[in-house]
Amino acid sequence: MPASAHAIAAELRQRQPGMGVKKLHKLLYYAQGHHLAAFGRPLFRESVSAWDMGPVVGQLWGAEKYGEPVEAQPGLGEAELNTIAYVVSRYGGLTAKDLENLTHSEDPWQRANVDREPGGKARIELEWMQEFFASQVDGEDEPQPDPADLARLVEGALQRRDQPRRADSMEDIRAWLAARA
Repeated sequence: MPASAHAIAAELRQRQPGMGVKKLHKLLYYAQGHHLAAFGRPLFRESVSAWDMGPVVGQLWGAEKYGEPVEAQPGLGEAELNTIAYVVSRYGGLTAKDLENLTHSEDPWQRANVDREPGGKARIELEWMQEFFASQVDGEDEPQPDPADLARLVEGALQRRDQPRRADSMEDIRAWLAARA
């Protein structure tokens, strides 16, 4: 049986103390989507809806806003904790506004938002999240740049930053294009 959004939110808050409500709800959406894609089942039982500022777990939002009591939560399993760790590592450094913009650009929120009235809400279907996040996982198998190569690139950029600037000549541009052909 899936956990509750309260249990997932508690774990997210433990890993990112001081996190605001808006960011929390975006991370819950990402956790639900990635868990669906990886395991084919929901991470938590509550639904996610499209609101003006992106995905929100309405039941959790209402319970916390109005101070409703929360039942004791059972411990989370390894799969749930791994999903949360992945989401925090991938999205935790983004701001709430970054996450809002990102979710607004994604298919699940856009599909739910089509007929949503401003200020209203519309359910984001689990199937939409599973399809979208499964398609995202496929692209993660692409080769990643070597960290040593990236370090050299950054170092070279830092050194060039302090040098006097000059306009590229036509020869420079042709040489650059020829090297990439």
